[in-house]
Amino acid sequence: MLNYVDRGVIASNGVNGAPGNYTCEVPETCAHGTGIQGDFKLSYFQDGVLSSAFMVGLLVASPVFAEFSKTYNPFRLIGVGLSVWTVATAGCGLSVDFWSITFFRMLVGVGEASFISLAAPYIDDNAPPDQRAAWLSIFYMCIPVGVALGYVFGGLVGSLVNWRAAFLAEACLMLPFAIFGFISHPINMKGNSKLHQSDHFEDKEKNGFVSLNSSLQDGRGVVADLKELFQNKIFVVNVLGYIAFNFVLGAYSYWGPKAGAAVYHMSDADILFGVVTIFCGIVGTVFGGVILDYVGSTITNTFKLLAVFTALGAIGCLSAFLSTSITFFILFLIVGEFFIFAVQGPVNYATLQCVPSNQRALSMAMSTVMIHVFGDVPSSPLVGVLQDTIQNWRLSALLLTSIYFIASIIWASGLLLQHTGVGKMLVESSEGETHSTHDSQQALLLPES
Repeated sequence: MLNYVDRGVIASNGVNGAPGNYTCEVPETCAHGTGIQGDFKLSYFQDGVLSSAFMVGLLVASPVFAEFSKTYNPFRLIGVGLSVWTVATAGCGLSVDFWSITFFRMLVGVGEASFISLAAPYIDDNAPPDQRAAWLSIFYMCIPVGVALGYVFGGLVGSLVNWRAAFLAEACLMLPFAIFGFISHPINMKGNSKLHQSDHFEDKEKNGFVSLNSSLQDGRGVVADLKELFQNKIFVVNVLGYIAFNFVLGAYSYWGPKAGAAVYHMSDADILFGVVTIFCGIVGTVFGGVILDYVGSTITNTFKLLAVFTALGAIGCLSAFLSTSITFFILFLIVGEFFIFAVQGPVNYATLQCVPSNQRALSMAMSTVMIHVFGDVPSSPLVGVLQDTIQNWRLSALLLTSIYFIASIIWASGLLLQHTGVGKMLVESSEGETHSTHDSQQALLLPES
């Protein structure tokens, strides 16, 4: 949640601020701007780059953390990543120009990489079989709730103190969690045979040392795992839909308050978007996981729900930005965000369950990398360029929102896979053993046992 509080903070009007007018001819009429944009004299494109810079650290670190989790205690790896995150957010608060804050935003991605690929498999191991989707939904509920709290926190701290204080406060809040990663009891995750085969793993952890040889010598295994992963058609279709979905969601989370303030002349857009996102994030995300468990957590049902939820969410968000009344804008936005956040549990459940247990960390890591590289990383700067060009936030928001329908169509196409040969489909038994079936139609319809 703190990781996504940071996303909301840097997108909030209180921290992100507004650009000044530095081309005016009469100095007395010049607006000097506010927040990061004003202090560093950023264009909308540069401002959009800040929202995407974390991807550099995420891209480099995600596969590394996923592979090293086979040899190292996952919580130790999370401790390392969150330590880097703590230093990086403090650095953002102490940055002096565009390039320095961009560098620290890159390091923030290392923290996310450490737990985004490891926490979900850990939850999957410990959740009751008939509640796995709901448990994952509660975890991913932290994304919208964190962003929303960031809007509110950034808006308040930015206006009452200054934007730098918000980042320094984040670093202080994260520090105890980084320490916990180092002092917690070692854990093993299913499918990580290297850990289970080592009788002395815990003793080596206590001494602070685990040999890197097995990881470094397993290069061919990593390549083979990646090849198998990208030959998995269920994984590919799921990620393609998730990329289109995240392209919109990422730009929404960054530009949403600014667009709402411009279109509807709201002085408290941070608070409004924060409250709506907290409510819809909690209720919608849990709703999606509970419904998937209720109807049966099969891949077929997952794709059905993903297609329907996304289409309904797109209709709600389009209706919101087409509204001329702020009242109808808020009502339609609530409906749209409710269904959009209902996607979080099912889409990540599919990412975990379409691969063998020993590939879950890699599956989560590569899914996360791809949805950022091709999704929200380019979307924020591109929307910034679009807005620089057309200078119309309503039209920019409508064009962006329409991409949700593409995501819905891609996920709906996943239903066709049950009529074609898709290779192996792996299912976790209640005892935690992995087995496979070559009957693709049966595998796609087989419920989680």
